[in-house]
Amino acid sequence: MADTQPPPNTAAAIDGASVPSKERLRTRCCFCLSKTLWIFLVLVIVLAMLVILVLYIIITPRSFRFHITDASLTQFDYTANSTTLRYNLVLNITASNPNKKLKIYYDVVQANALYGGVRFSTTDVNMPWNSYLQDKKATNLFSAVFSGQRVMVFDRNQVSEFHEDSKDGVFPIDIKIKFRIRFRLGDYQLGNSHPRGMCELKVPLTSKGETVAPFKATKCRIDF
Repeated sequence: MADTQPPPNTAAAIDGASVPSKERLRTRCCFCLSKTLWIFLVLVIVLAMLVILVLYIIITPRSFRFHITDASLTQFDYTANSTTLRYNLVLNITASNPNKKLKIYYDVVQANALYGGVRFSTTDVNMPWNSYLQDKKATNLFSAVFSGQRVMVFDRNQVSEFHEDSKDGVFPIDIKIKFRIRFRLGDYQLGNSHPRGMCELKVPLTSKGETVAPFKATKCRIDF
């Protein structure tokens, strides 16, 4: 009688074949989950960057603007023997805040007047009160007064240039301004800034109520 072979264990074969399929399924699920999480994370980062960019565009402080709208120079005399410069200069200044969302605190506004690159006077710009708060989209009028005398040693070239300017009746005077300001957004303050300003003026001397030419309003350069 011929030996009969037992039938193969089909159930075991099926289970054995299904094991790799389950492992592949778990691996695929883990991969899909990981991929989904990475996509979600990237989307969150991109969205956050877009929000920051929009806020930056909307809230980014724009530089304020300073103009010297008028200048009155009633005395500017230099005595070579005593090397003394006597001066009386009054400036009218307009300050404009172009920001739609931000107000500006002017904590310190200090102006230095220079002739021939040499400082001859320093004064604080006159404001209604300390730490003056300028409103959004506002323009305000301030003033600065330089009056007194100062010992200044000019060399021959500087003395010659002073005499030429005296004949012309117009003096090149630079105003350097130091600021300490803060921006305000609602109830929040955005820290301190220390910009610098430069105003290059051509100031006519007023003698007996007359000047050789009217003063031309000058825009100051502001550097943050």
